[in-house]
Amino acid sequence: MQSTDTVFMVRPTRFAFNIETAQSNHFQGFVAGADEDKIQTQAFAEFDAMVARLRARGLHVLVFEDTPEPHTPDAVFPNNWGTFHPDGRVLLYPMCAPNRRPERRPDILAALSEQFVVTEVTDLSGHEQEERFLEGTGSIIFDHVHRRAYACLSARTDEELFERVCAELGYQPVAFSAYDAQGQNIYHTNVMMCVGSGFAVVCLESIRSESERAAVVASLTGTGHEIIAISLEQVGRFAGNMLTVRPAAGPELVVLSQSAHDALTPSQRHRLSHYAELLPCAIPTIETIGGGSARCMLAEVFLPRPGKKNQLAS
Repeated sequence: MQSTDTVFMVRPTRFAFNIETAQSNHFQGFVAGADEDKIQTQAFAEFDAMVARLRARGLHVLVFEDTPEPHTPDAVFPNNWGTFHPDGRVLLYPMCAPNRRPERRPDILAALSEQFVVTEVTDLSGHEQEERFLEGTGSIIFDHVHRRAYACLSARTDEELFERVCAELGYQPVAFSAYDAQGQNIYHTNVMMCVGSGFAVVCLESIRSESERAAVVASLTGTGHEIIAISLEQVGRFAGNMLTVRPAAGPELVVLSQSAHDALTPSQRHRLSHYAELLPCAIPTIETIGGGSARCMLAEVFLPRPGKKNQLAS
């Protein structure tokens, strides 16, 4: 299966604008004179409402509390530091910003190991010393069904590391460069691309190289995906930052922010609804200050449960 029924999320204890990531993440917005306590209260409210909305639809959501120290202002985006695979493997990734690296928490791994089967942990974080980074499913979009992986290269996404991870997992890599309206590298693939069951949302106009764009299109159409193209303007409203999940009961869901949902055209929403039900969540404070959206807040857990067949066996 492409989607999981289990995710984990990290409730932000000291959510704030992260100056260390702002250089490469042009989606972050600094709000001068903003009240820090008010921002924290709003972030808590948005986070808790999103968790409740996901659980109400039958998704298994594990919530871990952020730690006050060390200060990790982006802890609410846990998809960047680890991936959790159906054969029991866990991969830990090298992070660009030093103040994000403590987000890789042994206590979270220990808690997951109590509920799921973890057979091996591969820690790639040593590449941080070489200034080489690969930030989990921010950098990599996995097509689990067809065992392909997509990545737009940037300061946070090293091509050699991407290819190494693909080789280790047995996925075919598709790498390309993508740019925003100002001609700057898009920092994470998951803000301009989502691959679901039967569809792919992608900002083709951000891929300026005709050959690279053609390769992405050929790979997606060759694996039977309907391409739903979005614009750079829509990317700026996080319309590419979405994730499909599959609750134990009911239809598959496309989780996205309310901003992303509203940025989509009626036609785009209609086409997506053929594959899954759209589930928008209102997270304006987290999006504006953090520069990430709904997909970034969800760390997928594909790890097998003891005594159960793994989720991708079919």
